[in-house]
Amino acid sequence: MTTHPSPAVIARYTDREAGLDEVTAWSVEVHLEDCADCRALVADSTADDSRDLLARVAAALDDDIAAQPAPAPRRRWTAARHRWTVWQLTPWLIMTVAVLACAAGLQAIKPSMPSLVMLLAPVAPLPAVAVAWSRRHDPAWELIAGTAAAGFTMLLRRTAGVLAVVVPALAVASSRTGVSLALTLLPCLAFAAATIALGALVGVRRAAIGLGVTWTAAVIAPALVTTELPVMLQPGTSPAWALLTLALAAAAAAQSTSFRRLTSHN
Repeated sequence: MTTHPSPAVIARYTDREAGLDEVTAWSVEVHLEDCADCRALVADSTADDSRDLLARVAAALDDDIAAQPAPAPRRRWTAARHRWTVWQLTPWLIMTVAVLACAAGLQAIKPSMPSLVMLLAPVAPLPAVAVAWSRRHDPAWELIAGTAAAGFTMLLRRTAGVLAVVVPALAVASSRTGVSLALTLLPCLAFAAATIALGALVGVRRAAIGLGVTWTAAVIAPALVTTELPVMLQPGTSPAWALLTLALAAAAAAQSTSFRRLTSHN
């Protein structure tokens, strides 16, 4: 039959100032390993001490917190800005607008040239889109990459931020030179969608570079040599560009899950 420690022994065991001898303390500890009733008595005996200890710790923490400087207010606009754009885009957007302005100026000076605005419209957003989705140019890339907002949705936001600058610039340049607004904006949107769709396979930066080089070599350079606009930029091709834009947008949406692997698409 198990002999339980007396309440007096348990009280001395739980009292740090009682000075219980080591043999008795050891026997109580061995007994407590197998006796739930005695463990409950020990817990009851130390409940007041535990509450006092917790109260002292809480008071000390409150004093330490009160002595610290007030926390800086959360800058929600900063998080929202990183989802839509990065400051590193600014020089690229300024460069794009400047190039379009120069193209419009050359068009006004030399009307016999093929429309440079129309020729540059498809590739106008590509440099900024490539920078918008690049860990090399985003100082907060690692932080954003681990959030739920990262991936295809963030890429669309940043592309929309780029287009919000490029499209008005194209519209102004088109109105100043008298070229078709549809044949500047639709190719611009089509190439932006193509960059995202192809970027799901090879990376956005590589896709932007590849599309830009291909368009320059296959369309812009020959048009400047022959002084004639290519067939795909002739009047009446707007419906084809609209259908191409929709098809490329659908293809990009179908590849949306690929952008969850962020490190391979930058």
